[in-house]
Amino acid sequence: MTSAAEQFASNITLSSFAKAEELKKRLLFTLGALIVYRLGTFVPLPGIDMVAFSQGFQGQQGGILGTLNIFAGGAVERMAIFALNIMPYISASIIMQLMTAVIPSLEAIKKEGEQGRRQINQYTRYLTVFLATMQGYFIAVSLQSQGTAINPGPFFLVTTVVTLVGGVMFLLWLGEQITARGVGNGVSLIIFAGIVAELPRAIAGLLDQGRTGAGVGGGTIVVIGALALALIVFVVFMERSQRRIIVQYPRRQVGQRMTQGEKSHLPLKLNPSGVIPPIFASSLLLLPATAIGAIGQDSPDWLQTLGFLFSPGRPLYVGLYAVLIIGFTFIYTSVVFNVEDVADNLKKYGGFIQGYRPGARTAEYLDFVVTRLTVIGALYLTAVCIFPELLKMGSNQAIPVYIGGTSLLIVVSVTLDTVSQIQGHLVAQQYESLIKKSKLRGGRK
Repeated sequence: MTSAAEQFASNITLSSFAKAEELKKRLLFTLGALIVYRLGTFVPLPGIDMVAFSQGFQGQQGGILGTLNIFAGGAVERMAIFALNIMPYISASIIMQLMTAVIPSLEAIKKEGEQGRRQINQYTRYLTVFLATMQGYFIAVSLQSQGTAINPGPFFLVTTVVTLVGGVMFLLWLGEQITARGVGNGVSLIIFAGIVAELPRAIAGLLDQGRTGAGVGGGTIVVIGALALALIVFVVFMERSQRRIIVQYPRRQVGQRMTQGEKSHLPLKLNPSGVIPPIFASSLLLLPATAIGAIGQDSPDWLQTLGFLFSPGRPLYVGLYAVLIIGFTFIYTSVVFNVEDVADNLKKYGGFIQGYRPGARTAEYLDFVVTRLTVIGALYLTAVCIFPELLKMGSNQAIPVYIGGTSLLIVVSVTLDTVSQIQGHLVAQQYESLIKKSKLRGGRK
């Protein structure tokens, strides 16, 4: 079943894109904002001995720091002012959404409309500052304990924390500007830009290893390339998949005229939670390594053992990663898609699903369908994110962490979302041109 908007969007051509002046301005603004972000990833923190830090990073880039470096666009490797990236805000947003579903007072604020949404966003920013401060302090203490601080002491700790927190809040502001004045979701595009910017260097390094025979063989490179292409095709197919539930609207009388009954559909994505579950699961698994880095050489043996067991490529890490992804997929889907609210809205506007009474029966049916879809979506996310980890466990060769399931999942998902928004702008521009033409013809008559 193809909607009128989809049929209209299929007629979009390059000429319609050339006429969309507003869209061009939005694209240029988005590109300029992302360039500013990339420049910031090359500005190092003050008071850091970069030679000593680079030597220490080279031995850990295949583990936790390498994973963090993916999302930060290489800022961790350079210990730049954007080393925390936008991850504290993502964690704060997920925590607030879960708290909104659990705490009645926050749920009541959320239902207050635009004013409630602004208040929830303000609480999210406060939580972002708190999380960024805690993470920034751990990083500052870790840098000082590793001997990479030029002048260690309280002043170094304060300046490092303030700089890192300021970098997070600047990226948050930049992402909001992209969302409002550019194209796409600003926060997602910032993560996307960091991953894409580092991918060419990772691929070049992989090819160089294959040429020299150090670490990765030529056959392994071919296998990795084929698996990456297959993974991209699989992600595109799953992200575009929908279950469309037919919704019937009865005949209604509007004034003196009786309108015909209409049929519409309720689109349910196979993966409504997006890339949030893998990102949040990765953030939780990074906590032991963060604590060890902050304590340094004086960390207790049990904490060092815990950090070793939860390092990437270890069976316990992979198993717990899979469990967390599945759990967060179910939790986040229940938050973003409330079946009772959807059933109430259908009942309010007179819509119903054939064979099910409006209200409680419709909510039960939607819950049954969404639960089955969530099972498929959770298994899909787990397979995409865990398969590269299993490949690393089964191979003695070094596979770059950049070429992983989570990074490809983020890149493909954000690309699809941005393309759909560009298409939406082009459809709106075509509608406006048709309306202007109809007004001109009416004036002539």
